[in-house]
Amino acid sequence: MEDAGVGWIAAIIIGGIAGWLAEMVMKSNMGVLMNIVLGIVGAIVANALLSAFGIVLGGWIGYLVAGFIGACILIAIGRMFRR
Repeated sequence: MEDAGVGWIAAIIIGGIAGWLAEMVMKSNMGVLMNIVLGIVGAIVANALLSAFGIVLGGWIGYLVAGFIGACILIAIGRMFRR
């Protein structure tokens, strides 16, 4: 997370926002803690996927975008396994 240019507290806040946004877009019903986890883990997953294509997102906005994209991906994967 430090490589994205944000600290731990900022990662929790941004991850929560990214997870919440993904929850709204994907129309899922998760809790606040799960939103934070999805946002943070989603940012890690999305940054790894994007870096494979040579795309690097940095800073707060980049972390938010990556967290949102990754959280949406994780919600979609979770739905595939639940059905």
